[in-house]
Amino acid sequence: MSSRLVGVGVGPGDPELVTVKGVNALREADVVVVPVMDTMERGRAEATVLHYVPEEKVVRVVFALNERSDRGRREAAWDAAGERVAELLRRHPSVAFATIGDPNVYSTFTYLAQTIAELLPGTVVETVPGITAMQDLAARSGAVLTEGTEPLTLVPVTAGSAVLKDALAGPGTVVAYKFGRQAHEVAEALRETGRLADAVWGSALGLPEESVRPAAELDETPLPYLSTLIAPARREGGRGGKL
Repeated sequence: MSSRLVGVGVGPGDPELVTVKGVNALREADVVVVPVMDTMERGRAEATVLHYVPEEKVVRVVFALNERSDRGRREAAWDAAGERVAELLRRHPSVAFATIGDPNVYSTFTYLAQTIAELLPGTVVETVPGITAMQDLAARSGAVLTEGTEPLTLVPVTAGSAVLKDALAGPGTVVAYKFGRQAHEVAEALRETGRLADAVWGSALGLPEESVRPAAELDETPLPYLSTLIAPARREGGRGGKL
C-alpha cells in the first residue's frame, strides 16, 4: 500500500484554532513532522502540535526557512529535508507534516510535497486546511476582510514593497504577509495610497507576546518577520453598499 503524507494546517499560533479535523489527522498519523530552522529553536508549528500529540511522536526536520540569498544552500537543505521525510514514509504508513496557517497558502509543505513526489512516486498526498493569519487578525482587530463584490488581494512583502503599492492602488481589501522587515516601506505605501487610516497589523497572534495595533503607529522600529497587515477596502454607501 502507498504511504500517505498529510499536510496539516495548525493555524497562526493559538492552539485553540486548530480544527477538529486537523487534530484528528495529527493523532492518527504514525509520526508528525515539524519544520525547524537550523538554529533548532522551537517554532510555532511544533509548539502548537505539542498541545495535541506526545513529544515522542514528533520528528523535527531542519528546513532552510530563513535562507533567501544562497539558492544552493537552500536547495541542499530542501533535498536533505525531503530525504529525511522520505525515509519516514518508507517506514511508516502515515506521516503528517504540521505547518502554520494553511498548507496551501505560502507553506513549506508545498515544496516538500513536490520533493516527495519525485523521491517516492505513488505517495498519496493530502492536506487539511488551517485558519490563516489574516482570518485570525481580522477576528482579533474587528477588520472586515470582504463585503459584497469586493476583491481580496494577498501579497507577500518579500516580493517587494512595489508589489504591495500596486495592490493598494487597486480596489478591495489588501492583506500583506511577512512585512516585518519592511515596516517603514509598508507605512509609506499606505500613506501614498490613502489607505493608512483604517489599516491594522498584528504579530504573534494568540501567543503571550501578541500585538495588534493600528498601522498608523508604524515607524522604523523593527517588527517580527511574520507580521500581518490588513488594509480594508474603501467602503461608502452604508450597509450593503458593495452588493
